[in-house]
Amino acid sequence: MERSLAGRGRVGRIDRPFAPPAARRAARARARGARPPRSRRLALRIEALPGGRALRAIWRRRRLRIALVLVVLLSGLFSGGWLWLRHSSLAWVQRVHITGVHGPDARAIDAALSAAARRMSTLDVHVGALRAAVAPFVVVREVHASGSFPHSLRIRVIEQPPVAALVAGASRSAVAADGVVLGPGLLSGSLPSVDAGRVPASGQRVSDASASEALSVLGAAPAPLAGLVVRAYTGASGLTVVLRHGLSAYFGDASRPHAKWSSLALVLASPRSTGATYIDVRVPERPAAGFPPGSAPPSAQSGGSAGEGVGTPEGAAGLAAGLTAAVGREGGAGSPQAQGASEESRSEASGEAGGAASQPAQGSTGEASEAPAGGAKP
Repeated sequence: MERSLAGRGRVGRIDRPFAPPAARRAARARARGARPPRSRRLALRIEALPGGRALRAIWRRRRLRIALVLVVLLSGLFSGGWLWLRHSSLAWVQRVHITGVHGPDARAIDAALSAAARRMSTLDVHVGALRAAVAPFVVVREVHASGSFPHSLRIRVIEQPPVAALVAGASRSAVAADGVVLGPGLLSGSLPSVDAGRVPASGQRVSDASASEALSVLGAAPAPLAGLVVRAYTGASGLTVVLRHGLSAYFGDASRPHAKWSSLALVLASPRSTGATYIDVRVPERPAAGFPPGSAPPSAQSGGSAGEGVGTPEGAAGLAAGLTAAVGREGGAGSPQAQGASEESRSEASGEAGGAASQPAQGSTGEASEAPAGGAKP
């Protein structure tokens, strides 16, 4: 009897009317050993998440909760619609525009890129697939593509054209300026020769250091002079480029190639270089032209054709004009000091009759010694 009254008193204290309803329900739940209500469990789980307090604050407000649910649903709908549109017939590639392809493999490259492009969507362009399609063509260096909705795709191909014929014994192969071997299929009679210890397989790089320097210099040659080069090799004066009719240009090394080509062109454009056997541009600000023994450079008043000893079909004016773009690419070539020195190119000649052809002095600065013949100073 006393135990029953004690239990009633305890329940009476829990259910007293001034206690909040939530507290009474929680007390009854604890008394029964039951779990918290479902809403309470959900609130606790939300609060345990990152940023849970903000989510719980939103969840407590009905309008915010509805807006959040709508945003999630609409995001899913838009994402699904976008994925469907990207791969639907509304965005299939139907017109392919390819630029930058030249040479004997142009048709094959166009066909490979077109076939790969027509399996794509203008909203989902896979440049990697385009690069894989032209991987067998080593002349292709890079591929860029951009889609234009609904059905157009533009592809720009960057090639690495051959600049020389790599020669090792009886083996010959075309090679690019960066040393990538392009294979014998791209050989032509207009390519200058570069000697190497061996000819790597197509797609590999040249490992010979002197050949790599020669290829770097040949790759920087402007168009008016590139077609005049016959050979490039490393000799007593360093890297030497042989032009038509035997004229040699001493580059020394592969540094500042644009400035050296510019200086060479300006010397060739000067009437005082007529009949020269070599031109030293190892220091592009101080070029020098060498003449055979017993001959003197043309006087400043002579009206001879510039570059006559070189036999250039374009003429000296064409050589100089073709280097306008190259002059501005390197500060040393376009500077007033370089231009003034080139216009006043130093002519060399041996003072000994019947001696060998004049050679530049091998000074530490690499510039040719001054020995004007007959007192003529350029």
